Amino acid sequence: MKLLFICSRNRWRSLTAEKIFEQYNMYDVKSAGTEENARIKVTAGHIGWADLIFVMEKKHERRLKEKFSLDLNGKRVIRLDIEDEYRYMDEELIEILKTKVSEYIEVPE
Repeated sequence: MKLLFICSRNRWRSLTAEKIFEQYNMYDVKSAGTEENARIKVTAGHIGWADLIFVMEKKHERRLKEKFSLDLNGKRVIRLDIEDEYRYMDEELIEILKTKVSEYIEVPE
């Protein structure tokens, strides 16, 4: 299963999610950002590649729908509601990500 994690700049939240979930062999994982200055900017290619798309906030979901409405047809976009208040690999962020994502996919212990 191919998982795509999206935040604003792809520096803290989505990059942390990528690092956490890429360690599980059952998933291919990428991350990207919606902002112009994102480390990796989300493209239609990312959307087409992904089986599941996780966004951190409502604004990310809105930006994807505005820019990639056709590419999102048939795609499942899941909003995690994780605010931009964590640093890269923050312990609390890791726990929140695992808990919220485990509602949708298997997260091994």
